[in-house]
Amino acid sequence: MQQRLNITGHAKADELIRELTGLCSSKDCAPYFQNTLTTLVKMGMNYEDVGDFKLVNTSLAEMTRAFNMFFPYRDKRKVVVFGSARTPASDPCYQQAEKLARILAESGLMVISGAGGGIMEAANLGAGPDNSFGLNIKLPFEQKANPYIVGDHKLLRFKYFFTRKLMFIKESDATVLFPGGFGTLDEGYENITLIQTGKCLPRPIVLLEPEGGNYWNTWVRSVKEEILNNGYISPDDIDLFYQARDLEDATRYILEFYKIYHSLRYVREFTVLRFVKEIPPSLVNELNSDFKDILAEGWFKSSAALPDELKNNEFVDLPRLVFRFNKMHFGRLLQMILKINRSI
Repeated sequence: MQQRLNITGHAKADELIRELTGLCSSKDCAPYFQNTLTTLVKMGMNYEDVGDFKLVNTSLAEMTRAFNMFFPYRDKRKVVVFGSARTPASDPCYQQAEKLARILAESGLMVISGAGGGIMEAANLGAGPDNSFGLNIKLPFEQKANPYIVGDHKLLRFKYFFTRKLMFIKESDATVLFPGGFGTLDEGYENITLIQTGKCLPRPIVLLEPEGGNYWNTWVRSVKEEILNNGYISPDDIDLFYQARDLEDATRYILEFYKIYHSLRYVREFTVLRFVKEIPPSLVNELNSDFKDILAEGWFKSSAALPDELKNNEFVDLPRLVFRFNKMHFGRLLQMILKINRSI
């Protein structure tokens, strides 16, 4: 879809913006670059609050640094691990997080942590320097980077939580949550909310703690009793996250999610699911029967790449499932992805 170009209405400014747009290294990106420049110029022409300019400047700088850091690794799946910074190395949660990160790295995945202590430290320790990222945050009491990521070129320090949280979700493919405080719960709720509202692509969200722990049992029970039973969420929203029984179960769930499923793309009115293997006609028929409730209209149909995908050369060789999704029942969408993974 063609990007609509904005203008400032100031002839000289618009002329300079068009000239600067010529510096953009990508023809496809040029319209977005031009609109970004236009937005900044409009802000300069109409606003006088220094604080607003500082916020925009720092946000863009932080995102640009993160894009540059992650770009060389975009072809590898990544798992973000959250949990308390106060968890000591002697805690079973720390040890389980370290083991999980090591298994994920051995399975070909990279691991992203918040770069601090506790569970974050365990994740970087387990994944090792070649497979670790750290997204640290500047806090009044100075959250220092843990010794297993400090000095690494894959470590960034953010001023703002919102740019850091954006990169956690944008650059990862799965989320694991260990017991933690407000920050851990904040990240967990945001991850779930982004999937529930369609602002994030489907992903595994795993709740994990050692045997005998009751942290997630208590949390899940509270969600069901106080949020679900009061009608604040739908029953299928419970399937937006998965409470793993143990380390092996958590690992299996993450790896299984991407066994057949590859990615999702919205193309105009269609939702396109891409897979690494062809979906048998018998399974497509089964999906049309079992998951018709998530269709706005029409049917699930096998397909090759759509014209918009061909234009952008987006995984054109992968088989597709194309349908008109109602964009409401994302828990059911995850159920369908898991069914496909387990049926082939």
